[in-house]
Amino acid sequence: MPPRITLPAKTATALLVALALVPIGCGGDDGSAVAAGAVPRPSVDRFDGRAAYRLVELQVGLGERPAGSPASRRLAERLRRRLPNGRFVAVGDGLHNVVGRVRGKDPSRTVIVAAHYDTKDLPGFVGAVDGASGTAVATQLARTIRPRRIDPTVVFLLLDGEEVPAGSPDSEFERYGLRGSKAAAPRYRDAEAMILLDFVGERGLRIPYEGNSDRRLWDKLRAAARRVGVGKVFPASEQGALLDDHIPFGRAGVPSIDLIDFSFRCWHQTCDDLSEISQRSLDATGETVLELVRRL
Repeated sequence: MPPRITLPAKTATALLVALALVPIGCGGDDGSAVAAGAVPRPSVDRFDGRAAYRLVELQVGLGERPAGSPASRRLAERLRRRLPNGRFVAVGDGLHNVVGRVRGKDPSRTVIVAAHYDTKDLPGFVGAVDGASGTAVATQLARTIRPRRIDPTVVFLLLDGEEVPAGSPDSEFERYGLRGSKAAAPRYRDAEAMILLDFVGERGLRIPYEGNSDRRLWDKLRAAARRVGVGKVFPASEQGALLDDHIPFGRAGVPSIDLIDFSFRCWHQTCDDLSEISQRSLDATGETVLELVRRL
């Protein structure tokens, strides 16, 4: 995905410079990630990080998955079957969000967990982190939460068309991208919270506060991470304000946060493959978001 600082338009190169991105080393397990250090193991075991990793493998195994492609449509059908009460909702231009729902004790309350499942339309780009990791964690969370075991109903949105289509400039990402979230946000303007999972699976995961995220909801996320023993993954630092799938929801009045480690070294590069994925990072993210949703 191509998030943007919400300042005058910049090229992708200028954006990287503006955010002062620092490459994260890789190889081996998380302990060898030089820049960010090891990802701690959660102190609880409610989320299945291994199953989430297998879901990343499934997606990457389909190859390139730009919105509207045959591979993307095959993936959408597999995701629909895996989500509880899974269904397709048309976005337009032949694209579809995949929507699941787990009923809570209070069906009048709704919390959204979202991720985009399409990949950037680049030759050889399989988006293990950028696309597959967030989708895997969201899908596994949907399979973990049991009906009526938490207060709010949780809607799982796997969003199509986050990336700009081929031929559209990245400089107009906000205009041509975010297609699935733009279609979905008006339908969920009464939701209490929207939690977006984007770059959440890379080695040495560190997710600072993103500048367009709701502060109160972010503080609750960090508190949840501390309770499950992975507070180190969500430091008290900040990164730039980014354009991502949480923006249409925020504009609709829904408190929204973006979980994205935008220091990821393989952003929109073919090195964003399974070698960049850490099961421990997926697990830390899943346990944190599960704890957050349980306390909302």
